[in-house]
Amino acid sequence: MKKHGSPRKALTPGFRIVALGGGTGLSTLLRGLKERVVRRPDELATAERPISDLAAIVTVTDDGGSSGRLRRENRILPPGDIRNCMVALSKDEALMGRLFQYRFHAGRGLAGHNFGNLFLAALTHVTGDFIEAIRVTSRVLAIRGRIFPSTLSNVHLVAVLENGRVVHGETRISASRVRIKRLSLSPSHVRPLPAAIEAIGQADLILMGPGSLYTSVLPNLLIPDIASAIARSKAPRVYIANLMTQPGETTGYGLADHVCAIQKHVPHRVIDCVVANRQAVSPEVARRYRAEGAVPVAVDLPALRSLGCRVILDDLLEEHGVLRHNTGRLSELLLEEFFHQQRTAGESAAKARGPRQMREPLG
Repeated sequence: MKKHGSPRKALTPGFRIVALGGGTGLSTLLRGLKERVVRRPDELATAERPISDLAAIVTVTDDGGSSGRLRRENRILPPGDIRNCMVALSKDEALMGRLFQYRFHAGRGLAGHNFGNLFLAALTHVTGDFIEAIRVTSRVLAIRGRIFPSTLSNVHLVAVLENGRVVHGETRISASRVRIKRLSLSPSHVRPLPAAIEAIGQADLILMGPGSLYTSVLPNLLIPDIASAIARSKAPRVYIANLMTQPGETTGYGLADHVCAIQKHVPHRVIDCVVANRQAVSPEVARRYRAEGAVPVAVDLPALRSLGCRVILDDLLEEHGVLRHNTGRLSELLLEEFFHQQRTAGESAAKARGPRQMREPLG
């Protein structure tokens, strides 16, 4: 007698995503996408978990807080943004994630440091290799994805402000309330990890943002080989807009201004599409942000279309005292728009070509 079990999930070609950024924006994005990643590297993708490879390329220009102290005192790359991405991709955010995010509040030389940062710093010294430290920590946290620093070089940000003043360092640039005219890296020519370039070349979708325009998104794109790899890619290249402007950095910026700032700093076109929130901020939260000099990023459709950008709008807002992207809805939207449509287009093209011919058996 034939047994009837639950229907098998349809297998799909694995979808490969590369996300570039830093700060809380990138980790927020990864937290939603990880729920749609296959559970094991040898597992086939399904309609429910279509992502076979999720790679994060993380900026390494942070020079403040615990990361900045470890960078100066131990001569390692700043671990903070990488740690945040690891926790976001970890299997168990409840315990191991909390441990890696734990910040010491007392102790001479220890106060202000983050356990995950210290763990990465210690592993770097034990293994002699920052990349190996990331690999080992990724296994400890059982992350669903891969994480690459954008470069292993000791790079700093340099900004020329609209008043002509030159500001060095991410912390000082973020603290400035004068708009930025030009951003650069020091040194200017640094090499990315070959594995990061390979991931971009193999990607089916490339995501930039959300996150601080000048201190999270652009630092990765200022590395020439990374920008060139994105420019060469045939995958959709998507900029995910911030919910709010940032005082000083993007005061008065609409979404088109964000796109123009990116293209001004990158010699090749790297954005095909923008994804933005259309949901209204509650009056009380909006007033609080406005008092700090931040307002919702205006979506100027005619200007964006004149830049050749496709625009996707959805309700992507989550309010919990602070404004964040709704990670579940954002990841679902990205897969709806780019994976499912690509899959449907591929199936339509296959039907138009007609049935495949059977190959003759070998031997």
